[in-house]
Order: sequence, then C-alpha cells, then structure tokens
Amino acid sequence: MTHPLNPAFALTDPPPVMEARRWLTGVTHPANRPLINVSQAAPVDSPPLGLRQALADAALNNPDAHLYGPVLGLPALREEIASQWSAAYHGTIKPTQVAITQGCNQAFTAIMATLAGPGDEVILPTPWYFNHKMWLDMASVKTVPLDTGPTLIPSVDAAAALITDRTRAIVLVTPNNPGGVEYPAQTLTAFRDLARAKGIALIVDETYRDFDSRTGAPHDLFADPDWPDTFIHLYSFSKAYRLTGHRVGAVVASEGRLAEVEKFLDTVAICPSQLGQIGALWGMRNLSQWVAGERDEILARRKAMVGGFAALPGWKLLGCGAYFAYVEHPFDMASDALCKQLVTDASMLMLPGTMFQPPGSAAGKRQIRIAFANVDAAGIAEMFRRLAAFRP
Repeated sequence: MTHPLNPAFALTDPPPVMEARRWLTGVTHPANRPLINVSQAAPVDSPPLGLRQALADAALNNPDAHLYGPVLGLPALREEIASQWSAAYHGTIKPTQVAITQGCNQAFTAIMATLAGPGDEVILPTPWYFNHKMWLDMASVKTVPLDTGPTLIPSVDAAAALITDRTRAIVLVTPNNPGGVEYPAQTLTAFRDLARAKGIALIVDETYRDFDSRTGAPHDLFADPDWPDTFIHLYSFSKAYRLTGHRVGAVVASEGRLAEVEKFLDTVAICPSQLGQIGALWGMRNLSQWVAGERDEILARRKAMVGGFAALPGWKLLGCGAYFAYVEHPFDMASDALCKQLVTDASMLMLPGTMFQPPGSAAGKRQIRIAFANVDAAGIAEMFRRLAAFRP
C-alpha cells in the first residue's frame, strides 16, 4: 500500500467472520464428516415464498422501487413500525421517530456518528458484538469494557463507576450477541435511569427480539413518555424475514436525533434499499404467524443446546438464547488456537471468545460462541458427538 492509511483503521481488527472463513482455506473435510459451520448468525434459507413474490412483483411492476427514496425510509414502513411497536411495547412511538437504515450495523454507525467523536468514550459490556467495537475503533472513540462476569448480565453499579465526563453512551444488546442471554426488564430500566441521570444515551440493540423466549414486552422503556430524551432503539429485519442480503434495519429515536442521522445516511447510502423495505413492510403485515413458527424452531434448538452442554463433561454453558450459545471450553489452550484446530480435526467452524473480548482477556481465551440458527436437530446432535470425541 503506497498511500497513507488512516491510523485508526490500521489499528482496527479485521472482520472476525471473514477471518474465520479464511481458516477454511485449503482444508478438506472427509466425506463422512462434512463441515458444521456455526460461525455466523445469519439465516441461509430464502425468505418465504409470499415475501419473494412481493419482491418480484415490486421489481417488475413498481417503477418507484428502482428510484431513490426518502433518506429516512419509506413512510409506510416507518408508520408500520411505529404502530406495531407502540402496541407491542405499550408506549407511544411516532412515525417521525423511526428511520430505516441499510441493516442494523448501519443503524449503529449512524447513531454513534451523531453521539461520539475522537476522544469520546462509549461503554460496551463484554463479551461485546465485535462490529460495534470495530466502528468505535475506526471513529477513534474509546471503548470502555464493562465486564459482565459469569452471568453475562451487565451491572448498572459497575457501569456507573466507569462513566467519565467523556462518556457519551452505553450500548446494550438483548437478546445478547454473542452471549445469548436475555437482559431482565429491570436491568434495562436501571440502565435507562443511570443514563438519564448522567445525561448520556442508552442504546439498546434488539436485533434478535423476535426470538426472545419470554412472552410480552421484554422491557417498558417505550412506556415512559419521556423515552426520547435518553433511549435509542436499534432493530434488524435480517433475521425475522431472512432479508440479510437486502440490508434493512431501523432506528427509533427522538426527531432531533434523527435529523442528525439523516445527514449521515444521505452521505453514506442516500436511501435504504427500496426492495428491501418493500419486503420488510410486506413481512410486518403478513408474516406474524410464520415468524412465530421460526421462533418455536429456534427455541427448540436452544433447548437442544442446553441439554447437550449439560451432558458434555468439562464444558460450561454461560449463556444460551436467540441464535447463540456462549460457552467455556475445558482445554489448556487459547480459544483462537482451539477453534482453528476444530476446523481441521473436527470439521467445525466456531468463533473464539478472543473475538468478543479486549486484547489479552483471560476470559476470552476460555470462551467460544456457537451460532446454532442454521443447524437442525440432527446437526446439533452431530456437533455434540464431535465435541465429545475431540481431543486437542
């Protein structure tokens, strides 16, 4: 590379999923031991037929689907989100408090770009979602780790001790990626109260809300009439409707915050994908029962993961939910080296905890994330058979 490189980018780790995929290069798996890939939390099957037909119809017959749209998203989709989530969370959300983005990762970057700049600080519970950490690194924002300990549930008192005059936000992901745990409603309320008292933002990423094992609203943050002064909500349509390639996410925040977000989005993507938004809107209006079935299947796989680790000597299940099991391994080696050996010796691709923890973290060297959304009951049983037989 002959041209100057932004130092912040040079110091940012490479994308972990892409790095893990490179471990597969040159590896041949025996015919009777095909690869089990539990590295990435993304559906691999196509959306249901009705949604694909809606996309095809829009592509063929809706000229507007091929043009620039509003920077903050299609009004009909913003209205549908506001209506459905007001009902689901027992609160009041206006369409003007909703913006559509090119996936939830862009929702995070857009919001964070309006909140924090070089030298500012943002608190991320560990283990963290690595793309959140990568954006903060590239933006020269200091990531302040909040250790969640053996429960993987962040402590509001521990967070309070980390806040300085440079702190701009606390970020929570629930159900959690990578930990799988579902944060109690009272935990979110306590973090909201802390953020409000300190004059900082509370960002809650609920990408996996459709697979929460609990019934009813998982929190009451939107029931607070003053929610826009502190609370920012992020969501992805990728998981519920299998729209990963169409890149559709959402931000719910104050109108003033979204006016700043609009500046970011206009310079990055101009507008979200029109076809993706059309698909998301069709899904919201037509697929509630189908999504309920998808949730049941994920919960069944979660149950199989819990049972499997309970019967696997030496391994410890730290958290399990949404698409993820987060575990401690029993071996005397770091998880990154172990995961590479699992590829060659057991034909399994998992992500090591070193990708979700600060550099040098002792906990990260003991931990592994397993994304089980794309392995059925037979695949899960085979995974446990291989783990039981594995000897590094």
